Formats: sequence, structure tokens, C-alpha cells
Amino acid sequence: MSDAATVQGNESRSAAGGRNPWLIAIVVSIATFMLVLDTSIANVALRNIAGSLAAGMDESTWVITTYLVANSVIIPVSGWLTSVVGRKRYYMICVATFTFASLLCGLAPNLPTLIAFRILQGLGGGGMAPSEQSILADTFPPEKRSQAFALYGIAVIVAPTVGPTIGGWLTDNFSWHW
Repeated sequence: MSDAATVQGNESRSAAGGRNPWLIAIVVSIATFMLVLDTSIANVALRNIAGSLAAGMDESTWVITTYLVANSVIIPVSGWLTSVVGRKRYYMICVATFTFASLLCGLAPNLPTLIAFRILQGLGGGGMAPSEQSILADTFPPEKRSQAFALYGIAVIVAPTVGPTIGGWLTDNFSWHW
């Protein structure tokens, strides 16, 4: 039997292998949710960040700007980095970098340090989106991709909607560090 016949048979060409592809879609969507949430959640806390770190409002906006610039810079390079490192490894590095940088942002003692950690966070987060979309495209067969990307899209739409509310609640009840 030829390889083409085997592929057309019962074997799946999904990157998920024997795993449930919807579990992969949910995990990827949760990471996307956190990434997009982080873009909007810090906006609400800018006044508190500025006050806490003895900075002006103009200076504190660099917390948002540097994150977005770093995020935008890494996206075009992600395809090349994926081919060099491997998609799964690159995605996991991005998730780990984003998560670790998020922790460091909460521990930042001053504005320059916070801005440096936000750059690192943006670099980690920027590489996630292209990788996630490739993972979804490889995990689902063409007839199911629209459903998978719809789940992904829900995370992208809901996160900036609830981000300011969550950011305000965390800032009011705890601290901007959260």
C-alpha cells in the first residue's frame, strides 16, 4: 500500500496526533486571552503605576508603548525563528518568556526596570500569536479550522473587553503589581 493511500485511510494528518485537538485549541486560546488581556489591563493602572514609582503620566505611558513596540517588532521575525528553533519549542519559549516577564513586571522596583521587563514581555507575547495560529491550522483539518479559529477569535475579542474591568478591580482591591 502506498503512503498516499495510507494517509487517505484511517490515519489522521493532524499535528495533534492522538490527542484531542480541542484541548490544544483551548490551551492556545487561554494563552491568547492572557496575551491580549495584558495589552488592555495595564492601561487602567497607569495612574497608580506613575504614583507608586514616582513618575509622571507621560513617563508612565512608556509602560504601554514599549510593550506594543516590542510585540510588533518580534511578529515579523517569528516565522524565521520558528524555522530555526522549531514551532513547538519557539512557542514554549515565548509562553515562558511572557510568563516570567509578567512576574518580573509585578516585582519591578522602579519605572526603568518596569519598562525593561515590559519590553521582554512584549517580545515573548509577540511571538505567541503567529505560532498559535500555525498550531491551530496544523491541528485541525480544513473543514474544522473555522471552528477552531472562532474559539481563538473569542479569546481575542473578550480579553480587551474584560481587561479594563479586571485591571481596575485588581488595582483598587490589591495593587497595580497584580
